[in-house]
Amino acid sequence: PAEDRGDNVQWSEDQEAVARKKVEENSCQPVPPEKQEEYENKASSFWDDFYTIHENKFFKDRHWLFTEFPELYSQVKTGDGVEGGLEAGNLNVHLHGSPVNTVTSQRIGDEEEEAYPGVSATYRILEVGCGVGNTVFPILQNNVDPGLFVYGCDFSSTAVELVKGNENYDPYRCFAFVHDLSDVHASYPMPEESLDVIVMIFVLSAIQPSKMQSAISQLSKLLKPGGCILLRDYGRYDMAQLRFKKGRCLSENFYVRGDGTRVYFFTQDELGDLFTTAGLEKVQNIVDRRLQVNRGKQLTMYRVWIQCKYQKPRCAVNGASP
Repeated sequence: PAEDRGDNVQWSEDQEAVARKKVEENSCQPVPPEKQEEYENKASSFWDDFYTIHENKFFKDRHWLFTEFPELYSQVKTGDGVEGGLEAGNLNVHLHGSPVNTVTSQRIGDEEEEAYPGVSATYRILEVGCGVGNTVFPILQNNVDPGLFVYGCDFSSTAVELVKGNENYDPYRCFAFVHDLSDVHASYPMPEESLDVIVMIFVLSAIQPSKMQSAISQLSKLLKPGGCILLRDYGRYDMAQLRFKKGRCLSENFYVRGDGTRVYFFTQDELGDLFTTAGLEKVQNIVDRRLQVNRGKQLTMYRVWIQCKYQKPRCAVNGASP
């Protein structure tokens, strides 16, 4: 059974039946195989085009992140005993005076740790599919932990360049890089078991469903024991899925938009299976249904999102740690 949030809009059986029928109708004429192959092979160029057109004007900064995902907020107390609240500028003065996150080898005890960006940080967050930084920069501006280091990667080199060109991009505190989540052979710049938190906001849905499990399993290896993946993504029968016309369906619940970017619509069970197969344990897996009313057009629209938190066990169970 679905776990619903208290402020959720409840769907009736009739509503769900209508939604299911719309999906059946818009799925009956799939995209031809040769076009599907083109969308897969040229996926990065479609996202480059998207960010070239929209730059940083399409998505708003996600300040709701700290309510939904307090793991992203400060892990330390400030001088007055209150968590968080320091201005980013004050924090930068402190960090620039002592560059704790430079890319140099650090001697830890009697062993020298191999250099990588953020090697000397004590709390590391990676956002996969960072876009133009609408999650990365709010974290940097609101989290006062002096040991914080934030990584951001994206499929689109155009998006990554926009992040690096942002006035809030501080190489002492963050590192942006191009990465293809769906390429199991592509390596990340940090070692295994080095990350405290991995953030995935509307990104897993953008890759081929057959490649999702390997992507999550690879990310799981990057987590420290006790570290977690935080995800928010499109749920089954979201308004966006119901609006697709015939001829846009790639495979079951997987579609291509007019600009060539792709999107999948999940169930809670599907996401739960991906994470548990990767060796992670459920902390949260909820469906969030919201009613949006456009009074001008007299339209009632239902948004459906799924929010998950899955944690890496603190110790291996029967040697099954991924």
